[in-house]
Amino acid sequence: MPTALQMASDDAALAAAVIRSRKLLNKRAMVAAAASAVPVPGLDWAVDAAMLSKLIPEINREFGLTPQQLDQLDPKKRDQVQKAVTLVGSVLIGKFISRDLILKAATKIGMRLTTKQLAKYVPFAGQIVAATVGYAAIRYLGEEHMKDCIRVAQQAQLEVPLLGYSA
Repeated sequence: MPTALQMASDDAALAAAVIRSRKLLNKRAMVAAAASAVPVPGLDWAVDAAMLSKLIPEINREFGLTPQQLDQLDPKKRDQVQKAVTLVGSVLIGKFISRDLILKAATKIGMRLTTKQLAKYVPFAGQIVAATVGYAAIRYLGEEHMKDCIRVAQQAQLEVPLLGYSA
């Protein structure tokens, strides 16, 4: 299965959006990994939800797919994007990110998160496993979301913003 960068390789703007998004993703995944290593029940779930609720809109922004960015498109292009979102099946593109949407996304990695919860109670080695699984879970969700954004941008023939993330 191709990575997001491989999917975007023929479009410089998409490839740049992937690179910027991966920088954001790596930072957030490291924080999630650190929280996963702490043996406090529920802390990692709260951190994961907080990370994802910030990360997903930032990735959307990089691809020009936030609700505000979509509102600025002409109606015909906006309809194309909405059809592409429906075709791709993403619940996280072009929407305000709520706790419910994050929970739907997290169900994709439910088994990994359960493993992380169980592993953290095994002394030392379990915390390393929990941190590794936490990092991998956030990375997986972020990478899959980037792939969805690329599919939508390509199907809707959307021009991806060339400017970097600014917030």
